[in-house]
Amino acid sequence: MTAPSPAFVKGLAGVVAAQTALSSVDGINGVLTYRGLNIHDLAGNVEYEEIVHLLLYGTLPTQAQLAALKKELAANRKLPKAVLDLIRSAPKKAVPMDALRTVVSALALYEKDVDDISLEATRRKGLRLTAQMATVVAAIQRVRKGKEILNPKPGLNHAENFLYMLHGEQQSRLENETMNLYFVLLADHSFNASTFTARVVSSTNADFHAAATAALGALKGNLHGGAAEATMNTLLEIGSLDKVDSFVDSAFATKRKIMGIGHRIYKHGDPRARHLLEWARKMEAAEGKGNNYVDMALAVEQAVLRHRELYPNVDFFSAPLLYYLGIPTDLDTCVFAASRVAGWAAHVIEQYNDSALIRPAAQYTGPAEQALVPIADRR
Repeated sequence: MTAPSPAFVKGLAGVVAAQTALSSVDGINGVLTYRGLNIHDLAGNVEYEEIVHLLLYGTLPTQAQLAALKKELAANRKLPKAVLDLIRSAPKKAVPMDALRTVVSALALYEKDVDDISLEATRRKGLRLTAQMATVVAAIQRVRKGKEILNPKPGLNHAENFLYMLHGEQQSRLENETMNLYFVLLADHSFNASTFTARVVSSTNADFHAAATAALGALKGNLHGGAAEATMNTLLEIGSLDKVDSFVDSAFATKRKIMGIGHRIYKHGDPRARHLLEWARKMEAAEGKGNNYVDMALAVEQAVLRHRELYPNVDFFSAPLLYYLGIPTDLDTCVFAASRVAGWAAHVIEQYNDSALIRPAAQYTGPAEQALVPIADRR
């Protein structure tokens, strides 16, 4: 007698695979919270470091706790010389996400307690990798442009330091605040593909860096973290406002996917999108930032709605926002990772505490039981 097969759900859509206290996504009402705090209340009102503390320690920090966390991040931003040499040795044409994934894996070699999965060790490694990731992303960009890698600058917060190390000089208050906003909005998002990947890996009791490296692999795809890069490339391809309608009409006629539009969970709009739109507008309005990509993106949104009820996701307005920050489009996914790494660390901690191996079933669709044919008789 054959046991009944579990119900098959493509892409695990709607399947509850675990419990989390980190973030809640309400797709029907368009609500995102971090540990019960609404993203609308956090956006523009907190530093990224406060969100790191919230995710890893469970509460928003006091002034003293925030100062201590900033001190710990600052102490961990520098990279080992061998890792800097690895970044310098990468081919100039290497895909930035490939370089980032390789470097994060290599950083595990310099962790004395790499296999320690205790709460304290994982939290410590999570903070260290959060500090290092921004340095790595900036270093990858500097090297491929033939520039010297810069050391982190004391006294700057996480967002400020990232832009300083990337561009070689301190940026304006608006640019720093915009970068901080992006980091806050992208820090966690429940069981997205990369986070779920990190949890699957950590459910085997593999080390944190193994989970983060795997998460980077999942984030690379253009159906996940790579969507912002694809979105900006689409806007650049369209080129001007007067070409939006014909582009969108053609895309629907040829069934071409328009990146940054639509979301697996949010059916009536991504709550993060409005904040990214607001700050992208600020950047566009700033001196020397006027290229009209925000208006173009809004025109794409309206043109899409004439065909189908689909709304922008987090990547849609991230694209022009990052572009106006002087971040090359093919670095967008790396910057996404520099924010999301704190969320991965918090989820890995949760998964270690859960101590349950994630091992879903599969619905077999191959041939029924067959007799073995000797090799001499096979045709």
